[in-house]
Amino acid sequence: MDKSLDDIIATNRPKGIRRTSNRKTARQQVLGNPGTSPTARARLAANAATLVNSTKAATVAPQPADKIIVSNLPLDVNEVQVKELFHTTVGPLRDVTLHYDSAGRSKGVASVHFQRKGDGTKAYQQYNNRLIDGS
Repeated sequence: MDKSLDDIIATNRPKGIRRTSNRKTARQQVLGNPGTSPTARARLAANAATLVNSTKAATVAPQPADKIIVSNLPLDVNEVQVKELFHTTVGPLRDVTLHYDSAGRSKGVASVHFQRKGDGTKAYQQYNNRLIDGS
């Protein structure tokens, strides 16, 4: 330990490592890299469009759900009525929760949790955008 701090730092510093930023300038982010040819940009755009379309197709397929949120309920509807409706028309329930504001009034929103996966999807398909009383 006969060396000074500057000598220790100078001898222990790794050589040849440079930290560079891979960030693009604002102009490059908006306009793209000027070194890219128009055909390469078109090919990249086509690949990006294909990727977006394939992910849209993948997200459209419904997944089996076991929970739904029912909104726009009349304020006089209670948990027992929601439970009875979904139990008789869709399947067995795990839990029904009606949401209330700070004054204790119903917000007209209920969370319905089914016992079986897929029952949430079934209920969604059966009741989405439908008036329950008016059918």
